[in-house]
Amino acid sequence: MNALELIDRWPSGDAAAAVVAGRGVVATRGDTTERRPWASVTKLVTAMATLVAVEEGTVGLDDPAGPPGSTIRHLLAHASGLDFETDTVHAPPGKRRIYSSTGYRVLADAVATAAGMPFEQYLTEGVLGPLGMEGAVPGPSPAGSMEGPLDDLLKFAAELLAPTLVSRETMALATSPAFPDLTGKLPGFVRHDPQDWGLGFEIRGLKSPHWTGRDNSPRTFGHFGSSGSFLWVDPEPELALAVLSGTDFADWMKEAWPRLSDAVLVDFAGS
Repeated sequence: MNALELIDRWPSGDAAAAVVAGRGVVATRGDTTERRPWASVTKLVTAMATLVAVEEGTVGLDDPAGPPGSTIRHLLAHASGLDFETDTVHAPPGKRRIYSSTGYRVLADAVATAAGMPFEQYLTEGVLGPLGMEGAVPGPSPAGSMEGPLDDLLKFAAELLAPTLVSRETMALATSPAFPDLTGKLPGFVRHDPQDWGLGFEIRGLKSPHWTGRDNSPRTFGHFGSSGSFLWVDPEPELALAVLSGTDFADWMKEAWPRLSDAVLVDFAGS
């Protein structure tokens, strides 16, 4: 049985999944053309647009943004101290890993102000357009309202495996721990110490339990969303796995996603 056939057993019933390797999409399951919500996987695209802005000189990673003492870098790495969904500040910048959708709203506002255009326009011109993600619709929240087909998320996954929008050096920085050794709680999971995060990309490290596979390398990076969506990229086997389902995140996913991920690693490493 192909690893992706595991999604046929999921209670969501409408999931789609695909694997990307160095030479492109190597396997799919389900309807990859149907538009589904990406939820917090949106943050990865917002982060990429911000990295494009950094390389263009529109903003700098150490430009002030957010609470006093916070910067673009802090906001990208969920280290600004901002609350998950309000403007409340729970800690000084750089002291705790507090997952914050508010921080991504502030981040997008900072990029928009510096660029002199709405963030949605900057995102479209800087990321969606160049990657041919024609079916992806940003929505009002840069933290979690993008919708689009799996086919478009696969184009983004291929970009993460072999970046063209930013340099490899910038991508390496973005997928390495920023403000390392900070503790924090991954939404839906337990507190981790450390809770490694890059510049927009959650980093697997040695976290357990985790939503990626038990056999994914510590260098694996990505994000998952409350709509039953996720994308991980593992640089060691040079594989990416993306899933969209449109089903609210539930406890069964904490076992199903790692099982699928490990099966994909067995079936497609070396593709």
